[in-house]
Amino acid sequence: MTPLPDCYCPADGTRVPAGSLTWCCPLCRGPLDLDFAPTPAPLKSLVGRVNSLWRYAETLPLSAPTTSLGEGRTPLVELREGISAKLDFLMPTLSFKDRGAVLLAELALRLKPRQVIADSSGNAGTAIAAYCARARLPCTVYVPEGTSAKKLEQIEGHGARVRVIDGDREAAASAAREEADTPGTFYASHVYNPYFLHGTKTYVHELWEDMGGRLPEVIVVPVGNGTLLLGAALAVAELHGAGLIDRRPALYAVQAAAVAPLAHAWTEGATDLSATVPPPMSPTLAEGIAIPNPPRARQILRAVRDSGGTFLTVTEDQIRHAQRDLASQGLYVESTGVACWAAVREMALGTRTAVVPLCGAGLKTGLAPQS
Repeated sequence: MTPLPDCYCPADGTRVPAGSLTWCCPLCRGPLDLDFAPTPAPLKSLVGRVNSLWRYAETLPLSAPTTSLGEGRTPLVELREGISAKLDFLMPTLSFKDRGAVLLAELALRLKPRQVIADSSGNAGTAIAAYCARARLPCTVYVPEGTSAKKLEQIEGHGARVRVIDGDREAAASAAREEADTPGTFYASHVYNPYFLHGTKTYVHELWEDMGGRLPEVIVVPVGNGTLLLGAALAVAELHGAGLIDRRPALYAVQAAAVAPLAHAWTEGATDLSATVPPPMSPTLAEGIAIPNPPRARQILRAVRDSGGTFLTVTEDQIRHAQRDLASQGLYVESTGVACWAAVREMALGTRTAVVPLCGAGLKTGLAPQS
């Protein structure tokens, strides 16, 4: 079995040894990164490998999975000339969160905790519940009040215990973090645990393979806690560092205008949220990215800036129209998952190519009502 790499705090350099249940930096309580710099395999060596994200074994911090449900390798389809969509809503639990959840469950299985806990607005909790069920690990998921009934049903269907917390998404996260300090607890956080990011990065490794060893000029991703964007940045760095791509794509980060702290910081030229006055927030159909204070804000802003990308925001009406537009093309996607298409479907990208993720199935939330 491959030895586990150590973790470290990107803010102050504090190291956390491999095999620890410590979920955050002991000094600043911030999220951790992984001391892991893999070299991806060349395109020709992928032929004949397992048809899941585990085909990119050289880039993953865990090997020989026992919890896999065949996640990954989702289709890439054209939406209009120059813009394609990756159908990550066709994952085992119907969202892209399976990419990171399988690594968290695999890690937990090796660490043998007394319990696994997670917090989520729905999709991450569902994915963690499913893979913990696969691993036969007891799991509790903390969710905010108002979480989609369909998502709650799915979490409970996998045998996880659901704790509905009064308040918003941050209230659910705070309750989970308090429990995470209990001895013997593995906090399967898709935000704080870096293994999740090394799962989501396979999204870009698949794009690179499906496009014949290249990447689009623009990768568009929805951003709440930024797990897909930061995973994408990891993969781009790996592929570029190995000489497998000669240029890095621009990362376009999409937020709902109703909850857009990162987009606001971007327009202010700030490097972190602490340097800005938070803009007013209102309810949004894009519940999955309605995160007022993402813990990895500084990393997200830096990743977009370093890529030559930008932030985009979408209105509630744009989300509604984009969801119906995709449905008319045969793609039934949840309201959060259509945010990227809402942002770029009427943009003039010129000759640039772009890919958007369709991150969650429409059955999770239903069709957004017309305004």
